[in-house]
This record gives sequence, structure tokens and C-alpha cells, in this order.
Amino acid sequence: MTYSIHPRGVCSREMQVEVDEQGVIQDLRVLGGCSGNLQGIAVLVRGMPAKEAIERLRGIRCGFKDTSCPDQLARGLENAMKQA
Repeated sequence: MTYSIHPRGVCSREMQVEVDEQGVIQDLRVLGGCSGNLQGIAVLVRGMPAKEAIERLRGIRCGFKDTSCPDQLARGLENAMKQA
């Protein structure tokens, strides 16, 4: 299933994450934000269980902000997994 995440407090505008029936991330596309960093994150989480990605990415901060694109991805995935 593909979930659309609308991050808050960061540069990216939308994250589209595809998670299979076993809870494994199959794809991540991000609109806006730091292109190279977000492409790297997308490659790293591909094939990773969503639960593991949540644990690894939750709480990461960007500079002086209380959140980051990885943290927003983790929060969005957490919400999506609760709905699944």
C-alpha cells in the first residue's frame, strides 16, 4: 500500500512510501527537501521493515529544529502502520 505523508516543520512537502503486506518498505519518493540526502535515505530504507525504519529515524533533528525529514518519515510511517 502507498501512503502519502505531509511533513511539518521541514523542507520536504510530501513523502510517498510504499509498504508491502509484510510491513517492508518497497519504495520512498520525496517531493522537496534536500534532494541528495533524501535520495540516500530512500535507498537505505528500501527493503527495510517499517518498524525498523521508525526506530532508527525517530528523533533525528535537523539543525536547530525539533524534527527532520527522517523524523517526519518515522512519524508518518508510525501513523500509517496504525491505520493498516
